[in-house]
Amino acid sequence: MSENCNHDCTNCSENCGERQEIQKERLNEFSSVKKVIGVVSGKGGVGKSLVTSLLASMMNKRGHKSAILDADVTGPSIPKMFGVRERASSTEFGLLPSKSCGGVEMMSVNLLLENETDPVIWRGPVIAGAVTQFWTDVIWNDIDYMFVDMPPGTGDVPLTVFQSIPVDGIIVVTSPQELVSMIVEKAVNMAKMMDIPVLGIVENMSYFVCSECNKEHKIFGDSKIEEIAEKFEIKNISKIPMDKTIATLCDRGAVEDVDIYYLENFGEFLETL
Repeated sequence: MSENCNHDCTNCSENCGERQEIQKERLNEFSSVKKVIGVVSGKGGVGKSLVTSLLASMMNKRGHKSAILDADVTGPSIPKMFGVRERASSTEFGLLPSKSCGGVEMMSVNLLLENETDPVIWRGPVIAGAVTQFWTDVIWNDIDYMFVDMPPGTGDVPLTVFQSIPVDGIIVVTSPQELVSMIVEKAVNMAKMMDIPVLGIVENMSYFVCSECNKEHKIFGDSKIEEIAEKFEIKNISKIPMDKTIATLCDRGAVEDVDIYYLENFGEFLETL
């Protein structure tokens, strides 16, 4: 226990002997969610929302009902990537998530705003409260796999999700830069402190395949993903190349049309949870 401890465990990640068990938030009584997977990154801009979308789409195509809880409240991008623009609706029993063309359920602050470009200028506790409400107030319909798209870093929202929602594990998204590998370790260490299993690491923008020579070029330097995985005994890793086709499809709201063979090993693993 830190000498500066105020005995408020709700906003603390220390795993000390004085720690009090925090009660997980209950789902809406009409909801059902079997597995919850957090998708995290130590910093922004590494493709976390892309990986979240690809994982949800992949599990949906494998015959499982999947959903995305967009916890990146100030930088939501999930609806746009799926081409979903219709605002979420509500009933007397709770909020109803929107659905993609392929059937992936999702809830994002952008589905509640009058205009998708309106900024969300909220302080941390308000943002964390909104994320909790996405879990408690939304009617999730018999979901097999829910993916939580976290904001980058180790602040209020990841802490709230880890403490308030029964997360079965996290997948860390990174890119090859040396600086990022150090930040990834922060995210992995936070998960371990919160007793959340790290299910795997996905390295985005890992390489670029030249259309003329057909060779791989490592624009951001050599990959560090194997070293990190070995250090923390993480078995599942995948690499996604830089591919303009992926970017084009996401811009069109057609992320479900992306070829997701890069992540097939994660699909097989998630089915064993």
